[in-house]
Formats: sequence, structure tokens, C-alpha cells
Amino acid sequence: MAEDVLSQNEIDALLSALSSGEMDADQLKEEEEDKKVRVYDFKRALRFSKDQIRSISRIHDNFARLLSTYFSGQLRSYVNISVASVDQIPYEEFIRSVPAMTILNVYSVEPLEGRIIFEINPNIAYAMLDRLLGGRGASLNKIENLTEIETTLMSQLFEKGIIGNLTEAWSSVINMDPHLEEFEVNPQFLQLVSPNETVVVVSLDTTVGESSGMINICIPHVVLESIIPRLSVHYWMQNEKTKERKPEEVALISNHIKKANLDISVQLGESFISVEDLLHLRKEDIIVLEQQIDEPLKMLVEEEPKFTVQPGKKKEKIAVQVLDVLEEGGEQNDK
Repeated sequence: MAEDVLSQNEIDALLSALSSGEMDADQLKEEEEDKKVRVYDFKRALRFSKDQIRSISRIHDNFARLLSTYFSGQLRSYVNISVASVDQIPYEEFIRSVPAMTILNVYSVEPLEGRIIFEINPNIAYAMLDRLLGGRGASLNKIENLTEIETTLMSQLFEKGIIGNLTEAWSSVINMDPHLEEFEVNPQFLQLVSPNETVVVVSLDTTVGESSGMINICIPHVVLESIIPRLSVHYWMQNEKTKERKPEEVALISNHIKKANLDISVQLGESFISVEDLLHLRKEDIIVLEQQIDEPLKMLVEEEPKFTVQPGKKKEKIAVQVLDVLEEGGEQNDK
């Protein structure tokens, strides 16, 4: 393990302080021992490494972008969603942090065990509902008096928006099949896991028109326990290396490429003249090209030289015969 190396000036100053009595050697030993002791709270057990938290944050960055696009299209309004933070805390602390009355959607995420919670701030939920019903997106917090129609509309809005995008965001790790199981407004009625169970809370900063608030995603440790090894950078890099296209995908892409139209032209030659000569050009004037008559011409594909050709005729039409392929930079490939 690498150690801190003192400079010569620091060593001289330390020896001088010890010899003059300004610093005690025993005191240095005690300070060194104190540094080795760290406070650990067993109620806030850290079950996820920093690497795994970064992977979860990366997944939900993608989820936030997908969700922004979906809600912007559905509500025909400016919607911006971004990851504000990703923390691991006890479940009890998460429940205490959410408002007494809020929008809570509980999803099962087969084939993973357990369930996850989406907590949507009422300001955001009502702004979306107002836009859905043709309003300007005004925020109104009357969560304790939700009508059956409002409950149904909100459930459908978040169910359709979250399920497909959540599946796509997690597709690089697992093929998830989420289902909305409960719609609640009181967090005290939800007891997904024990109070001390570690959960990952992903907070999404959300703006709908002029209204803003948070969408919090609570993911218990038990849900991710079976796929924790896949949340490492090593797994992601290995997965990228081993990922190969299926033969049918390659064939489909090849067929589409073959149907693409290209602009092909043949360059007869080049010449340089002055602007004055250009201005005095008249009918039947002759411009001498630098191209020799016995040299092959260049065929350009999308204005890039790709082949050498020779001119001729085929069935009374002007044609060219391909002689060779030009390498990158216009150099001829000797075959």
C-alpha cells in the first residue's frame, strides 16, 4: 500500500519540534491510533459499494431521459427529469422523509423478488393531471380528496409511463417485467420491508411547465440482491465486449444498406485558370486539362474518390469500366 513520503524540510521540522519539546512522541502515537477508529452505525448498514451506486445512477440517468421524452409527448408540455441524488438509507428513514399525504405507486418487478415504490410529489402529480385534462399544468395539492376519476387517470398515466421506460432502462442488466400493484396516498400503510432494511433511494428532480418537485424511487436491497454482481463496472465492460449482433440482425442491416442510393460521378480532369480568363470564356473555347489521355479517370462516390475507371460506350451509351479501388486518401490499391 502506498505511504505518504515526507520531504526533507518536513523531516527537519519534525525532528526540531521533538527535540525542543514542542511535540511529544507519545502524543503522535495516540493520534495515529485515534485515526484508525471509525464510527459505524449498524442501523445505517451500507450494503452497496460506490461502484454499484454509480451503476444504479447511470441506469436511472437513462430512465430519466426516457421518462422526460414520454411525458413531454403525452402532456404536450415541457417536462424535464434528471437524477438529483442516489443514496442508501434505512427504509424507516425513507418513509419518514416523504410527506404525510403523497402519491405512492408500488410495483412488482419480476423476476426480481420484492417490490419497489415510486413516490411522486403531489405538485408534480396534479400538474401532470391538469395538463392531461387540457389545463395549463397548474399545481393543486388536494391529495386527501382524490376522486375515483382522478385516481384512475393518475394510475394509468404513471403506469404507462413508468413500466415501459423502466424495462428499457434496466434492459442492459436484466429483462424486467414491472406491474403496478398498489396506488396509495398514505406512506404509513406501506410496509414493504423491515424498518432497518437498507434501500436505495433515487431522487429525480422533475419540472412540468412552471411546476417542480421530486419523484423518489425506493428500491429495497432484497430486490437487487440477486443481480448485485451485475452492477459492477467489470460486468458492464465484459458485457459490452461479448455483445454480438444476431445473424438475422446483420442480414436485416445489410439489406437496408444495399438499398441506399449513392451519388456517383466521374472526374474527367482538372485545370486551373485565372478569374480573368474565366470571365472571358466564350463558346467553343478550349480548356486544357491536366489529365493525360492514357491515364485512368477517377470515380467519385458521394464526392469521395473510390475507383479508377476508363471511359467507353455500352449499347450506344457513355459508360465507364472500373479498373481498381482507391485506398483511403486517393492512393491506388495495387492488386
